[in-house]
Amino acid sequence: MKLYISDLHFFHESLLNNLDNRPFSSVEDMNEYMVYKWNERVKSHDEVYVLGDLSFGNVEETTKLLNRLKGKLTLIMGNHDSFAKKTAFNSTRIREIKSYMEINDNNRRVILSHYPIMFYNGQFKQSTYMLYGHVHNSFDEVLINDFIKLASSKKRPAKGFDSETTTPFNMINCFCMFSNYTPLSLDEWIELDRNRRLNY
Repeated sequence: MKLYISDLHFFHESLLNNLDNRPFSSVEDMNEYMVYKWNERVKSHDEVYVLGDLSFGNVEETTKLLNRLKGKLTLIMGNHDSFAKKTAFNSTRIREIKSYMEINDNNRRVILSHYPIMFYNGQFKQSTYMLYGHVHNSFDEVLINDFIKLASSKKRPAKGFDSETTTPFNMINCFCMFSNYTPLSLDEWIELDRNRRLNY
């Protein structure tokens, strides 16, 4: 099974009080809870795509962390994943480290990027999804939601058809706090995202 999650920020203590206001008494408590939620869901054969900002820790801390996480990991680089750029980092726990990927998930194209891409490859197709992170649950995410509402309501000429159509803009923020720090399948993220955006 393919699973997705973003912006876990292991070892990032300032997020307990700034930006996210995460509900933990210490960064150690946060790390342990996120490891628990990950391993509660992920099986050894599952493919987990982390959409950036996995760890704020150093190479040694992050390597030890990775050895505790189940599944086959792929990291889409985020702006806080400095551990992955160090020559000392050589973890076999991460299969691939990329800045951008396009994969297939049950006959659906999935665009993977740490940063939200408003105009992504395949945006006109209902079967294409753009999964992103970076913006957490900030004002920038509100702006993205406003963009999706506006852009998906506008009709455009459809090639090969007489009538106009709308563009789906299937953009999903896989921020870890939205899923209670649990990697989710594409179908689960679609459902969660649909319900979450109704409240904006």
